[in-house]
Amino acid sequence: MSVVKIPKKAHDRIVAGLKRYHPIVSKLRERDISEADTVTVIKDMLCDIFGYDKYNELTSEQQIRGTFCDLAIKVEGKITYLAEVKSAGTNLNDNHLRQAVNYGAHQGIEWVILTNAIEWKIHRIKFAQPIDHEEVYSFDMTNLSARSADDMDKLYMLCREAISSDALTEYHRQAQIMNRFVIAELLQSDAVVATMRREFRRMFPTVKITDGDLKIMLTNEVLKRDTIDGDAPKAAKALIKKATNALAKKAAKEA
Repeated sequence: MSVVKIPKKAHDRIVAGLKRYHPIVSKLRERDISEADTVTVIKDMLCDIFGYDKYNELTSEQQIRGTFCDLAIKVEGKITYLAEVKSAGTNLNDNHLRQAVNYGAHQGIEWVILTNAIEWKIHRIKFAQPIDHEEVYSFDMTNLSARSADDMDKLYMLCREAISSDALTEYHRQAQIMNRFVIAELLQSDAVVATMRREFRRMFPTVKITDGDLKIMLTNEVLKRDTIDGDAPKAAKALIKKATNALAKKAAKEA
């Protein structure tokens, strides 16, 4: 799901960085390096792959509420990302994020990276009550390919150049819309169901079917249960309702 065009300079740097760091990162887990050494590797990667100034934009001395975070990416005096770093041999989980999320929540920093140099998980903090977070996307550095447009996009969205275009926020916005929950909700909408009924009648004139019949089949036999019930489907329903209301207001204004 590409949201921006990657500048040639950034593209070439990412390709060269992947080529350089693939063999390095692949051996980190078996070497069982310490967390401090993992931070050193990640700083090098943030410089060589993602384009940050190692000495002016990356710091391990960012103090928040009396505690130092593992790594902060600060651009033009503003913290853009907080990074929670674990040793290369550590299996990442959401519990590792608690400290970084608390850091970010108290400082109004929206984005947190959880990484062990191999796995990278990008989370967005939800400034609500209570404070929450969600994983926006993730990748395994050892499995990325410069020939994959999707892989290149995932890397570029964390790059220095992408900050000015707010590419990560735009990606998150699109991901909230382009997902299976929204599609499942659209499939159940009156307009789509009516279109399916017309197609049934056109292709199979002898079959008698109503909109209600189609909706029952969709919810009971076609769509997976987790796309219908739960918080994510509720959010999709609210998103579509908001879009529908906006279209109605626009139509009324134009009329």
